[in-house]
Amino acid sequence: MSRIGTFVFYPLEKLLTHINFPADLKKLTVDELPQLAQELRDFIIDIVSTKEGHLGASLGVVELTIALHYVFDTPNDKLIWDVGHQAYGHKILTGRKEIFETNRQLGGISGFPKRSESVYDDFGTGHSSTAISAILGMAMASKLKGDSQKQHVAVVGDASIASGMAFEGLNHLGVTDVNALIILNDNAIGIDPSVGALKKYLTNVKAGTAKDENIFECLNLNYSGPIDGHDVQALVSELERLKKVPGPKLLHIITTKGKGLKKAEEDQVVYHAPGKFDKHTGERVKKSNGAEPPKYQDVFGHTLVELAKKNLNIVGITPAMPTGSSLKFMMDELPDRAFDVGIAEQHAVTLAAGMATQGLVPFCNIYSTFLQRAYDQVIHDVALQKLPVIFCLDRAGLVGQDGPTHHGVFDIAYLRCIPNMVVFAPMDEMELRNIMYTAQLGLHGPIAIRYPRGNGANLNWRNGFEKIEMGTARCLKEGSKVAILTLGHVGNEIKILIESLKNPELVAHFDMRFAKPLDRNVLRTIFEKYEQIVTVEDGCMTGGFGSAVLEFANEEGYSKPVKIFGVPDRFVEQGTIPETQKLAGMDFDTLFSFIQSTLDQ
Repeated sequence: MSRIGTFVFYPLEKLLTHINFPADLKKLTVDELPQLAQELRDFIIDIVSTKEGHLGASLGVVELTIALHYVFDTPNDKLIWDVGHQAYGHKILTGRKEIFETNRQLGGISGFPKRSESVYDDFGTGHSSTAISAILGMAMASKLKGDSQKQHVAVVGDASIASGMAFEGLNHLGVTDVNALIILNDNAIGIDPSVGALKKYLTNVKAGTAKDENIFECLNLNYSGPIDGHDVQALVSELERLKKVPGPKLLHIITTKGKGLKKAEEDQVVYHAPGKFDKHTGERVKKSNGAEPPKYQDVFGHTLVELAKKNLNIVGITPAMPTGSSLKFMMDELPDRAFDVGIAEQHAVTLAAGMATQGLVPFCNIYSTFLQRAYDQVIHDVALQKLPVIFCLDRAGLVGQDGPTHHGVFDIAYLRCIPNMVVFAPMDEMELRNIMYTAQLGLHGPIAIRYPRGNGANLNWRNGFEKIEMGTARCLKEGSKVAILTLGHVGNEIKILIESLKNPELVAHFDMRFAKPLDRNVLRTIFEKYEQIVTVEDGCMTGGFGSAVLEFANEEGYSKPVKIFGVPDRFVEQGTIPETQKLAGMDFDTLFSFIQSTLDQ
């Protein structure tokens, strides 16, 4: 860079062109790093604007990413990004710049750090709040091996560090003498704005009005900050200093999510993952104005408000996903009865249990993949005590480009084996509304209602409520040879498939609705009437709905063949929904070929 009068001239050749690995980065001077930061930010915006993905989080840590790889000897030094939303810049600087446009695509790189993808990805982090425990484990391993020089760094957001597991890690870290640095990336937002007492404390720290005692120093961590997380030179200087400080440390930096793209800074919730947008203006690309069915999450959100206005005992709970789950509708209209508890799935479940003991009707809305984090609470605090908690599991089934960390394919299996638990999957919006209505009338134990990411099947979905009898299936179409049993939204695709067959009159279709309890009367009729039974579910085959049907057949002594379609015993990679269905062997063409060939025999 050179200056003539009041004009500043930048070199025409971009620095990022020559940066493929951290070793290339280290050849730059500290004075060149701000220019590189601008180029890296532009590169991320350019790719994500057309390929989609997570945007705001990575834009907010551009300077930090550069500083970390500039100062530390990665991958020999260990670096973990808590929740990989923020790791795009890290991937670009560690050998994946040329293939970054394949991010989240079928056969491309993952949207999250992934150990099998690169030696620079020290730990897979699709779920939050795991980095402190993992980096402590690595640091303790280095100490046991006698390696006192290796550095261990975890970058954790202010929303993630408020999670119970993060506190468990901090609690242990503070009584060790390992060489570990926690960087608190404080931008006051996760996907939605951060909540809770810790958020208020950090706000006071930034304002200089916190109480005399520092919470992190009280946990025996060497605290420094807060410093400007967008001043790359200051970051380099502080990180160089901290390299020489022994023991557990915490650096508090202040950043802006979406930094460098005005729209992303102004609307941080939407621009967490904005879809396609104009890279120059930030304006999101508008989809066609054609009418389409609503998202299941919105049907849940609107229906909950509708029910809660009539039933004053209804409350809503979500762990840090009010926008993603659409509980935001209730938080806006009935704020005293809707609660965002932060990234705290275990707490959300037991909070709901406590409310249920006092006669409230808690709708606990958690993504299927995140309920895995609270499994013991579901068993010990809810099901064992027969408490009528209503679990609404969003993003059930294959979710597409978020990949294996987010596919909600295990819930049928891990919930079906719990005594007192009811498991229901609506085929459409009206069924979702009806089961929510039924559940709030009163239950003898918990129920899990699972529904997928994305749109439903009907434009006219605001039906009058009808009570659903527990454990009952629906016959959608009679047949004479093959019976197809579906669970959930996938039934809509099977309806279309049957209509496409050469001889659809031979095929019956049953919407089973309940994975537990099964409609045993309907199943007896099916096994006695049809030659072949086919089950289809958007979940794992091992222990899932098809397994339940086989268990029933064994108990009742039926020997008719049962073919199970679902997710096989492997983790399904990322791709579009049709692509991931094909990877799982449960796509339209595979199902059609099997059923048609069965009929032709």
